[in-house]
Amino acid sequence: MEDERGGRFSQQDAALLGTLASLLASSVQTARNGVRTAGAVSSTGVNDAASPVGAPALRVRHFTVDGSTFLDGEYLIKGVVGRLLWSLLRQYDAEGRTEFTNRELRLDPTLDLPDFRDNFERRLILLKRRLEDREAPLRVVKTGRGRFRLEVHQPVQLELRDNEG
Repeated sequence: MEDERGGRFSQQDAALLGTLASLLASSVQTARNGVRTAGAVSSTGVNDAASPVGAPALRVRHFTVDGSTFLDGEYLIKGVVGRLLWSLLRQYDAEGRTEFTNRELRLDPTLDLPDFRDNFERRLILLKRRLEDREAPLRVVKTGRGRFRLEVHQPVQLELRDNEG
């Protein structure tokens, strides 16, 4: 970002623009590829050793109305945490990303985080525990301060629903 007037943009402006550019890039890539199953590219982080040969795709259905997220037809979570998982899986599907930072996700406008005390770390821990409790082929692993990795152990098929129908 540049402007003739020095100091026009804050670090927060730059971070927000970076997040928006990332979301736009992933949308463009998804549109170019058409509908595809995540994990088709081996460099995306699918743990091939843990993934059975010819394993069926994990169907992840997400409802935008309330963030409800289902794995193979079974309810997993809703709200901000459901939107968080959906955001991670979309970026994984579009770009093959598996490494994320808390900071970049806090700035993701699709998560609709509250402005005051968003408790992002608590939500991330809840997602991690819920995936472990359900023995889902997805894991959230802390890799450092403010950093984590999405591990995908099975191909994933994403389904977005605008309403409950």
